Amino acid sequence: MDVKSRHHLRSDAVREVREALADQLGVDLAADSFEKVEFEGDDWEVVLVDGEPLVCYLSGDPFLTVKGANQHPPEKRTVTVDAGAVQFVSDGADVMRPGIVAADEAVAEGDLVVIDEESHGKVLAVGRALADGDGMVGQEGRVVESLHHVGDDLFELTV
Repeated sequence: MDVKSRHHLRSDAVREVREALADQLGVDLAADSFEKVEFEGDDWEVVLVDGEPLVCYLSGDPFLTVKGANQHPPEKRTVTVDAGAVQFVSDGADVMRPGIVAADEAVAEGDLVVIDEESHGKVLAVGRALADGDGMVGQEGRVVESLHHVGDDLFELTV
């Protein structure tokens, strides 16, 4: 991924990022440096937080990356999968109902969510809810569209 532009965020933009993450995920993202990076021929817009790619813009909204969510565990908008789903979700597959063991009931269809695994609580992916949180646990159907996962280009990013 070739860098197209890189610049420090103004204080008002930093405040917007921090407020969005606090509101959506219950995360307080305190840091000294926030830089926005855009890439050539790629849709990713990433915010480096103290030099680490911890935030990205998804559909125009700032949200934690997988690395960001592992460093700053969210209190809200989480979907937890069982051990049988870990390999699939880590490879970028959408999340299916049978693999879900718990979901934040406040999640609404269309919300961005963090997908973690039940054994160690590690975040595996970030996705968009295709169902409300209270209807995610069940027997069949796709309920979270995967947008970013462990091992993808964004996860492997070093700037």
